[in-house]
Amino acid sequence: MEKLKKFVKKISLVDVIILLTVIIALLIGYITYKQIRQTSDKQIISSSKVEFHVFLRGVSFTGAEFPVKQGEKTFITIRNVPYTELDVNGVLLQPRRTAVFNGKTLQVIDDPAYPNLYDAVVIISDDAKITKDGAVVGGNKLKAGLPVTLEGSSYKFNGTVSDVIVVNPGE
Repeated sequence: MEKLKKFVKKISLVDVIILLTVIIALLIGYITYKQIRQTSDKQIISSSKVEFHVFLRGVSFTGAEFPVKQGEKTFITIRNVPYTELDVNGVLLQPRRTAVFNGKTLQVIDDPAYPNLYDAVVIISDDAKITKDGAVVGGNKLKAGLPVTLEGSSYKFNGTVSDVIVVNPGE
């Protein structure tokens, strides 16, 4: 009994915390090994090519040609985290428009107040991991509203994802 009291006096709070941490880590490892707890790599259903549309609202540009071009690459940043260069599959560019009533009909015309203001949709493709929650690119789930920055040698535009299309589902 005396030996047990001496042993307990030698144990500090740090020793108890370390011992509990090791026991908890072993317990989590065992639960994962027995497949009671699902790890993140088991949630991936497949890999597939995805196209996602990045909507750029109110882009000011006075040059002769829009700098984002189909067939080129653009560096993409997702949620302020740099990702990689990706292929641009298409660019839909439209000047800012306004509605005008001429007394009889309503017409939509280019807005003369903003001659250099455009709305653009840039279509980008990448390989993604497909999960039950959707496509994952660069560690981020691609969903409408996700903030994205497109950057090239002569531009840096902020936009949001407006559509995600899985090109080859199940492959």
